[in-house]
Order: sequence, then C-alpha cells, then structure tokens
Amino acid sequence: MKKKILTILLLTAVGLTGCSPVRHCKSPELNLPDRIHETAMQDSLTIADMEWWRFYGDTVLCRIIDRTLANNKEILAAAARVERLQQLYRIKKAERLPVIDGHVQGEYETNDYYNEKPLRDPEHGVKVRLSWELDLWGNLRWAKRQGGSNYLGTIEEWRAMRMTLVAEAATAYYNLMALDNELAIVRRTLITRNEDVRQAQLRFEGGLTSETVYQQAKVEYANTASLIPELERQIEITENGLALLMGEYPDWKVIRRRMNIDISPADTLPVGIPSQLLQRRPDVRAAEQRLRSAMAAVGMAYADRFPRLTFDLIGGWENNELTGFFKSPFSYVLGTLASPIFGFGQKQARYKAEMAAYEEARYAYEQKVLEVMKEANDAVITYRSVHQTAALMSNLRDAARKYVDLANLQYRGGSINYIDVLDAQRRYFDAQISLSNAVRDEYLAMVALYKALGGGWQTPDGTALPDDASERDVKTATRDASRGTIHIETADPE
Repeated sequence: MKKKILTILLLTAVGLTGCSPVRHCKSPELNLPDRIHETAMQDSLTIADMEWWRFYGDTVLCRIIDRTLANNKEILAAAARVERLQQLYRIKKAERLPVIDGHVQGEYETNDYYNEKPLRDPEHGVKVRLSWELDLWGNLRWAKRQGGSNYLGTIEEWRAMRMTLVAEAATAYYNLMALDNELAIVRRTLITRNEDVRQAQLRFEGGLTSETVYQQAKVEYANTASLIPELERQIEITENGLALLMGEYPDWKVIRRRMNIDISPADTLPVGIPSQLLQRRPDVRAAEQRLRSAMAAVGMAYADRFPRLTFDLIGGWENNELTGFFKSPFSYVLGTLASPIFGFGQKQARYKAEMAAYEEARYAYEQKVLEVMKEANDAVITYRSVHQTAALMSNLRDAARKYVDLANLQYRGGSINYIDVLDAQRRYFDAQISLSNAVRDEYLAMVALYKALGGGWQTPDGTALPDDASERDVKTATRDASRGTIHIETADPE
C-alpha cells in the first residue's frame, strides 16, 4: 500500500512538472535596429573590443587607471559582494544534496517520585542522521537557479563598475590636462600683456601716445591675471577628485602629461552592431541576470504550493550502560510529507506577486536596452560633432595668430590704433582657449563613446567566471542576434 501511494505521488509530480511554472513569463521582445546610428556602418568591428590599456595607450593614464581599479573603495566593495553571492550560491547548490549530521548523547536521569523508590535512568548514544528533501516540484532547483543568477549578476555589476571607473579616471585625466594647458596659455598671454604694459608706459612717458593706451594695456593685463586663481582652484579640485578615484587622500600628487592640441583622434571610430552591444555591455547583462532571477522566483513560488517530501535516516548505537554499548545498534527511517491545506490564498497570492515582479524586471530590462542604445547613439553624434568643431577651432587659432602678427606690424607703422591690436590679441587668446577646450571635448567624447559601446571592463589576465559557475548551472537564456531579440527559456530547471 505504501509503495502504491509513493508511486502515485511520483507520477503526479512528473505530470505537474511537465506543466512549466514559468510558462506565463513573457520574453522581452526588443526589435533592435540594424545600426547603432544611421551614419555607422553595419560592421562587427568596434573599438570596445580593444582592452582599455591598448585603447588609451598613454602609459601615465594607464597607471592612473590601474591604480584606480586596484584601490578604489567602491570597486573593492563590489568585489566583496561578488564573493558573498558566490558563497550564497554554493549554499543553494548544496541544499539539493543530503544533509548528514551526528551527535553524541550522554544522559543520566533521576526520578524520585513521592512514595516511590528512586529510579536511575542513564542513557548513552552515538547517532548519525541523513536528511534529504526529494525535490519533486523543482523548488530547490529553482532556488539554485536564482542563486546562480544573483551571483552572475554581481559579477556583471562589478564589470560595469570597472567600465565606469575607467571612463571616470580617463575623463578626469583629460580634464586635468586641459586645465593645465589653459593655465599655460593664460600665463604665456600674461607675459605678452606685461610687455605691452611696459611698452605702453614708455610710449606714454615719452609723449608718443596718450594715457588711454597705457590704461588699456593695464586693464588687459589685470583681466588676464584674474583668470589664474580660478584655474588653479579648478586644477586642485580635479586633482583631488582623481586622487579619490585612486583611493588616495587629497594630498596625493597626480602625475600627468602635457596636452598636445595638434594631435587629435581619428575621424571615425568603428562602433559595431546593436546585438553585439547588448552582449558586451555588462550593465545590460546584469539586468538580464536580474530578469532570470525574477523568473526563478516565479518557479519557487509555484513549487511552494505543493507538498514537500523529506526522508530522514538515523542510525547509531544507544544503550543505558557503556558495557555492550556497540552491541546495541539503533536505527529508524522517517518519511515526512508536509503539505499546505488551507492558507487563505497566501500561496496563490505569492505566485501572482512574483509574476508581477517578473513583469517589472522585464520592463526594466527593456528600458535598460533603450537607454543603452540611446547612450551609444548620443555618443556617436557627440564624437562626430566635437571632432568637426576641433578642426574648425584649429583653423580659427591659426587665422587669429596671423591676425595678431599683421595688427602688430600695422600698429608699428602707424596705420591702425592700439585698440585694434588689443582686439586681435583678445581674439587670438579666445581662439587658443577654444581650441584647447575643443580638443578636450574631443577626447572626452572618445572616452564616452568607448564606454557607451561597452569597453573598459576587461582585465589584463582575462579573468573569467569561476569554475563552479558553469554554463550548465547558469544558462537560462539564448540570444538570437539575427532578429535582435532576447529569449528567456521557460523550461523547468534540470
């Protein structure tokens, strides 16, 4: 009779398992465009495939990035989170296996009841228990899958943080170089302004010009000198921000190169195709892992509605005397079937709640994909625009320099007034600052494009997933790059 009941129970489990608990979980349909941007070629090549230390090339910048990735407190905290979720994932995997524990017992009971002879009841025992839950409905398997998704999600979040830190360090570095260059321009201009003041003073005192020219020269000198304190303040603050990224205190000396404004990045950079972008961006993959975790939670809530079957096997020795202790074996087998009877709809409500949570995660994933595509598209547009601006500013700088030379010659010849010389000098000064800022913006746009395409999270040693996070444990989705869709498997876990 017992065998018949167990057979019926197993057949029922097989029948219910064939009806997937996540069959109502809809896969996100993305319908990706053919190109990241209308001007981009449909080519699989992309700058994001280059490791960050090859992409940037500047050895000084690479040392700063390397120190940032090694010492930044946020990335270290993210690594600790990966370790924590890895251990929790191992717990979920171990929960599917039998649990073996043992205990040694020594007891001496004295009963001295009223009007009765005192009784002595010693007992000694050594027992080992094996307990195993038969995972009929996949509850433990779904829990294992959820643990795997959460673990892999933290890995992707760690990679996304690396990608962000690389971009932030490069951005701060180029900003610092641009500020240094702007300060150098101001100081060179200040030397020129000082010489103009000296010449104007000599002309005024010699009666060659009016005092107005002398005062104009002094005004231009003071106006230029007033720019220096603000630039020095910005430089120190930027240095402090870069030191913070590297996990250092503000007194850390940041070594950097001088900006070469005559060298600019390439006219065009390969950006790849949308389907590869989703596979490369770790923040997208993290959102995908959260979607898988939400699906596993649906499976767990569904399986929790059915009975749980647990077997306990206990064996050992038990006796009231130590004499002959190992000649007194003890064992028993216990099977427990725990089933909800009437919970006022709690199990059903939890299942519906997890379904709603899955829908929330699905929409969040679709929104993340839209944001990533917009970010990449914006980065392409910005890079193309600032690259053109930098070329125009270079021409403007050259023209303004010639304007200054001609104005000085004509002023010495007496054909123009000193105010015209000042106008030429102002235009040249503004052109130099504008070119410096344009070259800075070009480098910042390159950094943003590299990050938007998913570059920067690579490690020099090619660190991959740990061995215990195998594809068999965590693979629950397949990508169809030709259609640009993500399909989440709705089959029961193995």
